[in-house]
Amino acid sequence: MKFLLVFDFDHTIVDENSDTWIVKCAPEKKLPNGLRNSYQPGHWTEYMGRVFVYLGDNGVKEDDMERTMTTIPFTAGMVDLLCFIGENKELFDCIIVSDSNTVFIDWILKAADFHKVFDEVFTNPAAFSSTGYLTVQNFHAHHCPKCPKNLCKREVLKEFLNKQLERGVSYTRIVYIGDGGNDLCPVMFLKKDDVAMPRQGYTLEKKIAQLAQDVSPVECSVLVWSSATDIMSYLKLLIKE
Repeated sequence: MKFLLVFDFDHTIVDENSDTWIVKCAPEKKLPNGLRNSYQPGHWTEYMGRVFVYLGDNGVKEDDMERTMTTIPFTAGMVDLLCFIGENKELFDCIIVSDSNTVFIDWILKAADFHKVFDEVFTNPAAFSSTGYLTVQNFHAHHCPKCPKNLCKREVLKEFLNKQLERGVSYTRIVYIGDGGNDLCPVMFLKKDDVAMPRQGYTLEKKIAQLAQDVSPVECSVLVWSSATDIMSYLKLLIKE
């Protein structure tokens, strides 16, 4: 009897976008227009690569970045929720599937001492080069037309579940907690006993509502949350069941 909790990271665990938060390190805390306007839809990772080159060119060091990233605020109630999950690890497996990067997520979770709560983190691999520049790569290649080219969260979730099955682990229920458009693809993979928890007022909630109007609603239950306290209340009910 184990539950799988799947978390997005930006605007879900932390209350900001970690990739835009790093801009606080830039000169005058902003990017030049040419760089800002160079983003092309579906190619966010390449865009962030250019941002990291710009920061490196302007002398922004690893320490500066880490100091800045560890000031990012957690979403309301999230600290209590993660403590609660940590205290009940025998009931919950917990993973992050995020379009951020390994360096940022690692810094943030370790600074708050939450890295032990999560069994695995699936996100774009990042590292510092010998010259001290942060570099980021696409998480994987995939053929899903709905997702950005660097990451299909449905593929990640499917692969994780298959690997767990090979280890003899299957889940009573999957609870997927997210906010963004790229969380819809994995949510549509969930089955009727599973639960999608979209953040109130964000893209995922709107897209799920749109699907319901288009007469092709998602198969799983949908519970909207505005603070992580809502998520914790639901998990407490789940344990009682």
